[in-house]
Amino acid sequence: MDIKALQKIQYGIYIVCAQSDGKRSGQIANCIFQVTSEPILFAVILSKQNFTYELLEKSGKLSISAVTQEAPLKFIAKFGFQSGRNIDKFADAQHIVLQNGTPAVTSYATAIYGLEVINKIDLSTHIEFISKVTDMKVIDETKDTMTYDYYHKIKGGLTAKNAPTYISKTQTSSVL
Repeated sequence: MDIKALQKIQYGIYIVCAQSDGKRSGQIANCIFQVTSEPILFAVILSKQNFTYELLEKSGKLSISAVTQEAPLKFIAKFGFQSGRNIDKFADAQHIVLQNGTPAVTSYATAIYGLEVINKIDLSTHIEFISKVTDMKVIDETKDTMTYDYYHKIKGGLTAKNAPTYISKTQTSSVL
């Protein structure tokens, strides 16, 4: 099997945020998609190792920000390669608090969504949160949302080891 074929499935670049017990965090996620239109449900997949996952498990509420193509790698790295356990990721990022009480990053966002978890599916190392959209707003109609392909090919971005789409160097060099 050619493992590189997995890179042909398209994803976006999003920031998922959660808050609980006075703590907040956000992380980059690429496995987010709409699964129904009535009601509007999204599937959001997060690593069990991430701080944002821990907060979401407690609160059952989250936000998603669709990231623009203009977002610099430094901004993406803050949310994708640093832990909210150690830094305040919101310190230099514009954000608002949605109706569900969750912060949503508006810096470099094309749209934001507020959601409430209605179901979960355990995927071993990750959890798929099936979530109902309770709030959504377009932030910038003039910008395009960054795809995962754009992030890699144009921005030269890397994939975090906890990401569901992470491919190790040994996987890319081996043939199964």
